[in-house]
Amino acid sequence: MTNPPFNQAVLPHFKAIKPEKIKENISALVDKNRGVLKNLLSQTTPFTWQSLLHPLENADDELSKAWSPISHMHAVLESDELRKAYNDTLLLLTEYHTEVSQNTDLFKAIESISTSQEFTSLDAGQKKTIENDIRNFKLSGVHLAADKKARLGELQKELSTLSTKFSENVLDATHAWSMHITDIDRLQGLPPQALQLASGYAKERGLEGHVFTLDYPSYSTAIKFLRDRDLRRQIYEAYTTRASDQGPHAGKWDNTKIMEDILKVRHEIANLIGFKNYAEDSLATKMAKTPEEVLHFLDDLLSRSRPIAEEEYKELKEIAQQDGVTHLEAWDVSYYSEKLQESKFKFTQEDFRPYFPINKVLNGMFTIVNKIYGMSIVEEKNIEVWHPDVRFFSIYDDKQQLRGGFYIDLYARAHKRDGAWMDECRVRRRLDDGKIQYPVAYLTCNFMPPVENKPALLTHDEVLTLFHEFGHCLHHILTLVDYAPVSGINGVPWDAVEFPSQFMENFCWEKEPLDIIAGHFETNAPLPNDLYEKLIDAKNFQTGLQMVRQLEFSLFDFRIHLEYDPTKTNQIQTILNEVRKKTAVIPAPAFNRFQHSFSHIFGGGYAAGYYSYKWAEVLSADAYGEFEENGIFDRKTGKLFLEDILEVGGVRDPMASFIAFRGRPPEIEALLRQSGIIKRTAA
Repeated sequence: MTNPPFNQAVLPHFKAIKPEKIKENISALVDKNRGVLKNLLSQTTPFTWQSLLHPLENADDELSKAWSPISHMHAVLESDELRKAYNDTLLLLTEYHTEVSQNTDLFKAIESISTSQEFTSLDAGQKKTIENDIRNFKLSGVHLAADKKARLGELQKELSTLSTKFSENVLDATHAWSMHITDIDRLQGLPPQALQLASGYAKERGLEGHVFTLDYPSYSTAIKFLRDRDLRRQIYEAYTTRASDQGPHAGKWDNTKIMEDILKVRHEIANLIGFKNYAEDSLATKMAKTPEEVLHFLDDLLSRSRPIAEEEYKELKEIAQQDGVTHLEAWDVSYYSEKLQESKFKFTQEDFRPYFPINKVLNGMFTIVNKIYGMSIVEEKNIEVWHPDVRFFSIYDDKQQLRGGFYIDLYARAHKRDGAWMDECRVRRRLDDGKIQYPVAYLTCNFMPPVENKPALLTHDEVLTLFHEFGHCLHHILTLVDYAPVSGINGVPWDAVEFPSQFMENFCWEKEPLDIIAGHFETNAPLPNDLYEKLIDAKNFQTGLQMVRQLEFSLFDFRIHLEYDPTKTNQIQTILNEVRKKTAVIPAPAFNRFQHSFSHIFGGGYAAGYYSYKWAEVLSADAYGEFEENGIFDRKTGKLFLEDILEVGGVRDPMASFIAFRGRPPEIEALLRQSGIIKRTAA
């Protein structure tokens, strides 16, 4: 290797994070950065990139590198002390970022660079950074009067507190509930892996029998396989009423008022900076430009997919009736979907677990990335981690140049946020000495951990999740942009961020890649051809139901932000009911409160942007068509995708990047064909 591998000197010391010191340390950094900014703005010569923006980036990066591991630990290994320290410090950081984003002198200084002679000689990354800065200053209310700026600052702090509290309530409600079963006869239908996990949960608690929790590996297998309908109802009700006014912990961690307050605050922020609603505010930095464009896109997908979803629901009701279930309830849907899939295609997701041991999947995924892009991925053993299950890997390109690294934390456990995600640890940028700071990512999932001396075994759905999150990692790590604000995923419009991640999922359906990532955990025998054929036959199983469910989430999210009216009450449930009437074919029970744990939009960055998943899916389906046409491991096509999509960061407009790669704009039909909603032979 021509570059030395990562060493601990440039990576976080997680064990050194002491909750009692967090606020003090971050506060000192914030004060230091305030001093840096004051000095930079006091210069009397004309502002330049090197005299203003580069030292500002240095200061921002130092703060980001200090906060990133703290924020990450809050998500994956939380304690009461860490939660309190995180919340206290988050307010301080929000106040500081608001203060900087509203600094009129800084805005004028950056604006002066944009109109200077120097600007014409700057490279594309520098110009894009400056253009984004000017746009973001305006979106942060830099032109507002002092009283309105102050109000905006208060609102940003309030929003930060509310979003964090929303996520904490979901976490607490998830971990508060468990179900203890001592009668093994009630657990008929559960696969061995799920039984072992439930037995392990019981032993951890000093109990006999089996314990089920709302951690996703436990919940998802129980709801799919438990024959006992009453147990399914109990676990479904507990899961879909988390952090709400309903269910077994009704009112205890209730997010009802928090959600209303979040919408109210976002609406006022949008109004203050000149937008009619938060949806318009959100679109100011996205590929889609108007609410009408988003709604038309979603309605178009809905009109094409709902008739198919209705047919699929009819099939489900018919198979349930064979069991004497005359009224199919929401807690029956996953169970009978599995039964229907098994009766039609003669397999279940559990049949795949023996063929997807975690190390085989990881090594296979790395081999696939090597075949497409020429990247080599090497595990580093001397890196400090926050949990024994965590591993660290470096990525090298085909010239053996280091590109970056990532931590991988795959299994569900207590005090860890639900779901799967990628986050930034370090961003690629050029340092003062001309050397590169290499990007580092956190890749986090919540798979079923190893049980009874067996390796962790994944379903095909979980393999898709892993590839998806690794796609985000590649987008972050493989960038060649040297300026943090537009490096990797930074500066990329939110509705294009999911493009590289969804693109990676496509390889999980192809025979050649599957032969690389699959091998029986005991014998290393390949995935049998008949099982592969069944998987492909079932690829578009319930594609209509899946599509309308995602469209329900997307329309609900977009409409509550578009139509919010501070004079009305109960808008969230009212709009959700209206959206469900239009989209859903499976009736939701009256107690269902999915919105109370919809962390993507109330605790994460997807507010008025959840449609991005479907928007980016069009890009990924159409881009993958180029690989289908030229060969899925065609290095020339891989090189183009690397150069036109992954390496350009947020410098180039995503539509221009897509056209550079594909030779034309994206076509929605690519997604509809890939989803089986229109046949490949159709025009």
